[in-house]
Amino acid sequence: MRTLISAILAAGAALPSLAQTTPPPKTAEPFAFADFTWLNGNCRQKDAILDTKYFTGEFRADVNAVYDFNHPQDHTLGGSSELGRTNEVQVQQLGIGGDFHWDNVRGRILTQFGMLSTMTPRNDASATKGQWSTDNAYRYLSEAYGGYHWDVLNGVNLDAGIFMSYIGLFSFYNFDNWAYQPSYVSSNTPWFFNGLRLQVFPSDKLKLEVWLTNGWQSYNMFNNTPGIGASVWWRPNGDLAFISNNYFMGADTLGNPKRTRRHTDNSIEYKYFDRPGPGLDKMAMSFTFDLGDEQGGGVSRSGTATEPKQYFAGWMLYNRFWFDHDRHAITLGGGAITNPGRYLVLMPPINGATAASGTPYFTQNPGDPFNAWDWSATYDYMPSQYITLRAEFNRRGASVPYFTGPGGLTPPGGNQGSLGSTVPDWSPDLRKTESRITLALMVKF
Repeated sequence: MRTLISAILAAGAALPSLAQTTPPPKTAEPFAFADFTWLNGNCRQKDAILDTKYFTGEFRADVNAVYDFNHPQDHTLGGSSELGRTNEVQVQQLGIGGDFHWDNVRGRILTQFGMLSTMTPRNDASATKGQWSTDNAYRYLSEAYGGYHWDVLNGVNLDAGIFMSYIGLFSFYNFDNWAYQPSYVSSNTPWFFNGLRLQVFPSDKLKLEVWLTNGWQSYNMFNNTPGIGASVWWRPNGDLAFISNNYFMGADTLGNPKRTRRHTDNSIEYKYFDRPGPGLDKMAMSFTFDLGDEQGGGVSRSGTATEPKQYFAGWMLYNRFWFDHDRHAITLGGGAITNPGRYLVLMPPINGATAASGTPYFTQNPGDPFNAWDWSATYDYMPSQYITLRAEFNRRGASVPYFTGPGGLTPPGGNQGSLGSTVPDWSPDLRKTESRITLALMVKF
């Protein structure tokens, strides 16, 4: 017996210990503890069909038709970063790409074909600084970055390239949103940043993020100071989400390095009803408020006799109702902004005007007043998680003439002279209000 016991103990000693054979517990995937497909600005798909061990593919198609009750004769829509033309069918965005992932190395690319390949670069004045035409180099890319993932905490990522900014709650991609035309707080703030992004997940409910970028939605650096930003996402449970995005000390006025910009963007999203069924099965709301300012270089936050006020304040509120197992949805919402100096107001494309050219027909001088409001009603039909058919009514207004009227924004015979310049015996037809209906078909795989 003593010999048998000795043999068993010897065999046990020869076996590797439990600590050596049991792998360490894997940390929880961030934000995977609940279904967050209901969030505004977050993709509603639950399945990725183009998924492999090394690559997750992505295809997006966004096609729209807009009926503008102002009936602009040149079919040009102004004051929107999502829509550009009226009374026509247009491919707004065609995105092809996806995510590479292997051995903790990351990469993402998504193309930007369609109307957005022209509309997005024209809102970046930094492309006129220096050589190499970066507005052309990047115009067909909405996202393009590489990075690395560390298995520490609940994950740490470092990415470099062009990535989405998150400021304004709404996603750059309309398929992910509750409405097609977001309110000004979203439409007038950045869709992308070009630079570095560090993401830290202390838990599966919290994300901390830091940015070092070329500037405020800019391919290049406007002057000689980079933009710095930080983001906090907290989802304490499956029904609540808090987001705070902040931008610090960017010098984002071309040729004016003494003028600096700050901005804070904060949102709460709350799902207050969830009872799957054939009738009303889900309700949720989102509220966003933004504050920002520019200081120095001839402007100030509060305004003085020599330095006019230059700030941004805005909010937007949306409520969404889902029906019939999420096959149908109705969203009601809107918002308002005030932006003295108009430094975030989208430049109307008068005689081809861009953010770089400006135009005397719609000035952006220090202290120039601008107040605007909007509301919308959106209906979505979603027979599959891969397609959305949308109908939306928008009503927008401003304190100064801003929206395209029947006479349009294009001189007879097309643009004349340098972009945005005055044309003899002609002026654009700008109005204080606008009403329109948007029909869209959006596909994502």
